[in-house]
Amino acid sequence: MTAPADWLQETESRRPIPALELAEWADRYGLAAGITTRDGGFNLGLLTPEPAADVLGRWRTFASAMAPGFPAIVAGLQVHGRVVAIHRDPVPGWTIRDGVDGHATGTAGILCCVSVADCVPVYLTHPPSGIVALLHVGWRGAAGGMLEAGFAAVRALGASRLDDVVMHCGVAICGACYEVGPEVLTAVTGTPVPHPGPLDLRAVLAVRAAKAGVGDISISPLCAAHDAHRFFSHRRSGGTDGRMLAYLGWPVA
Repeated sequence: MTAPADWLQETESRRPIPALELAEWADRYGLAAGITTRDGGFNLGLLTPEPAADVLGRWRTFASAMAPGFPAIVAGLQVHGRVVAIHRDPVPGWTIRDGVDGHATGTAGILCCVSVADCVPVYLTHPPSGIVALLHVGWRGAAGGMLEAGFAAVRALGASRLDDVVMHCGVAICGACYEVGPEVLTAVTGTPVPHPGPLDLRAVLAVRAAKAGVGDISISPLCAAHDAHRFFSHRRSGGTDGRMLAYLGWPVA
């Protein structure tokens, strides 16, 4: 499937953590938007086999790197669902919500985070109102309407028109690396598929967003599975790999 989208390259972050950021979004909107990498073993997966003390130590390193622009950081224990938490008042420190796969806010100083290792981090912003949302979308989330739940959250915060929304599908597994069964293809596309095949989930999401009226859509050209030295990949590792952390927010001045 060909997506009506532009490629948008993430570039090396200047922060003291291994990460790639959307420099164009920083320059154009003043947003912090990016994803950590696996450089130096920077695994941020809370539920991975690695010792919890090591992982939490990296989360503290991440939080320090994002300060003082973000005194509040929100994340979730993800379940491949379609729940998007809306955050209006910044709570200093970390807030972890159970059963949440997306976060939305119109408040500066709140950094939205989702954990990924093949699934798509979907970044949404509505520059006229200062609203942002960050979604964790795998095939179950796509089939269950996670993208549409993200649009609903943006609207609930005050973005009345999706043609002013800007969307980016970040680092994720590419279609060439992600062959799935017919039941998955059928669930995601809504059309009966009788055989296995590749699933380019970012392209599917971009097409849906364009049909919904989103005016500006881009896709990362990077693949979590192709670039083993840079990213964690659940599929490539057989389920044993770590996790990256995607993040999005308006920093406080």
